[in-house]
Amino acid sequence: MKRVYTDMAADMFHVGHLNLIKRAKSLGDYLIVGIHSDDDIGQYKRRPIIPQGDRYEMIRSCRYVDEVIEAAPLVMTKEFLLDNKIDLVVRGDDVTPEHLRQQAAPIKMDIMRYLPRTKGVSTTLIIDNIIKQYS
Repeated sequence: MKRVYTDMAADMFHVGHLNLIKRAKSLGDYLIVGIHSDDDIGQYKRRPIIPQGDRYEMIRSCRYVDEVIEAAPLVMTKEFLLDNKIDLVVRGDDVTPEHLRQQAAPIKMDIMRYLPRTKGVSTTLIIDNIIKQYS
């Protein structure tokens, strides 16, 4: 059984999140989705609008997801990957130097794969559209 892992904030769940989850699931037999905590997300961007408990349940309810890791670490260590028996890690292709640091272990283990982002949708764009529409 091939175990695939992806992680995300999953704030204001949208079709871009869904597309990543569907694509990740298609690459293996068992999909694990790590959802970052409110505090961790707040360290690298704004605090999430949807609280972490709600985000865990939304992702857990997705039919493509077999397992959710709550408060998933931002930095994937070799130990984390081995402990969770992860065979493949997938992320969106919007890679920054910080992402490369966080993904050093799966890159070194040669189990990292980048998938194309869904163009024209992001949580930031949704928030900006709400602000424009209701200001």
